[in-house]
Amino acid sequence: MPIPRSSGVLLHPTSLPGRFGLGDLGGEAFAFVDFLAAAGQSWWQILPLGPTGYGHSPYSAYSAFAGNPLLISLERLVECGELEAADIGGIAMAEGVAHFGFVQGLKERLLRKAARTFAAEAPRPRRDAFDRFCLDQAFWLNDHAIFQALRRQFKDQSWSRWPEGIRRREQSALHHWGSELAEAIHVHKYAQFVFFEQWHILKDYANRKGVGLIGDIPIFVAFDSADVWANPELFHLDATEQPTVVAGVPPDYFSKTGQRWGNPLYRWERMVEDDFAWWLTRFRANLALTDLVRIDHFRGFEACWTIPAEEPTAVNGSWEPVPGTALFNRLRQELGEDLPLIAEDLGIITPEVEALRDGFGLPGMKILHFAFGGDADNPYLPHNLTRDCVVYTGTHDNDTSLGWWKSLAKAERDRVREYLGHGGREMPWDLIRLAQASVAQLCILPLQDLLGLGADARMNTPGLATGNWGWRYRPGDLKPEIAERLSRLAAVYGRVRRPLS
Repeated sequence: MPIPRSSGVLLHPTSLPGRFGLGDLGGEAFAFVDFLAAAGQSWWQILPLGPTGYGHSPYSAYSAFAGNPLLISLERLVECGELEAADIGGIAMAEGVAHFGFVQGLKERLLRKAARTFAAEAPRPRRDAFDRFCLDQAFWLNDHAIFQALRRQFKDQSWSRWPEGIRRREQSALHHWGSELAEAIHVHKYAQFVFFEQWHILKDYANRKGVGLIGDIPIFVAFDSADVWANPELFHLDATEQPTVVAGVPPDYFSKTGQRWGNPLYRWERMVEDDFAWWLTRFRANLALTDLVRIDHFRGFEACWTIPAEEPTAVNGSWEPVPGTALFNRLRQELGEDLPLIAEDLGIITPEVEALRDGFGLPGMKILHFAFGGDADNPYLPHNLTRDCVVYTGTHDNDTSLGWWKSLAKAERDRVREYLGHGGREMPWDLIRLAQASVAQLCILPLQDLLGLGADARMNTPGLATGNWGWRYRPGDLKPEIAERLSRLAAVYGRVRRPLS
């Protein structure tokens, strides 16, 4: 999709401030949209929105289609009469950090209460909206709701450890548990109804302000997910429903032993047989939530790093081909010639991956943190960029730009200074200016860089299973002078906010 010269900010909604312990889709999200508009920004980029499991990673969700109930605004539920003000009075968790455990317990309890109130008292138009939602989203919602209810029934065990009948989705077992867990299933359907309702209100507000949303679709899904449980034939599983091969990446910049993600790999031959039906449905669902979508680990659509499941690291894997060209041709038939997608093409990129990306006109990503480790031919240096790319100072997987700057060895820091023509007096704004001034059509800046935060504000360190995703900005951090400074840069470098077409 042709993208006008513009810029935006990377911030996951969990990183918004708020007294309930985690960012949500309430007032602070709307205030952030107002900040973006005041700063002349055209885009808000987020991470995947799915319900997170162990480690709270947005890239490991219980569903490829569901929303994360932890993002639901409790205050909005009070406004619509499904909670009482007393239910949320007196809650005031510390700002600046995500309290995942507390929020999960709180929102599970209050969503159960709100679902009961809804079932007993909701007016007819709202009941009709819920019924329409359940009908329209039945292709994933039914499986997700019973999956989540079953996980709780079996003490959060992976579905592969459930009793055989329900593990294998025998009709008698599905009927039994569907009746036994009817109330819990209703709660999960209600939570999804509310999440999507609140999300679309926020998206509509952002679009009216001239701010588009950039989503994120992980290439793989978690093994312990409704997707694998409901569609085991699409994945490499053995007779006991365990993965035989798993996903990851080989040794690279981030890790000497690579990254063993552990996601089950697709049986692409089965997906070809049914004309990529699951993938088409997944892309349509994600594009209903945002205006553009970044495809995480795009190179996995050309070939994926295949690790035998018994291997403890990603070292002993191999590249296996993937029918990406056929998939994206099918997407063009469904979505049109200009696909509204961004390719995350970082890491080991081959000519074949570049041909797949360029053949479908997808902009790739360029990270300035990677630009100064070589000579003048480094493809990430601003003078080597092309218009059809998205430039970032860093991403959620990088240190903040100030943390990066402080950690550089002297030789690399000297190269940065030489490139800037001065001593790097205003990091990270020196790097922000480089990104804005570049020829790249789209520029995305992590909010941590705009706030001038150091390494303690890093969002994720690849390869670490815990201790990530917890950063939140604090109330009052979005000062008018930051918006004014960013707005000036957008004007100087031709990235002034434009209305969405």
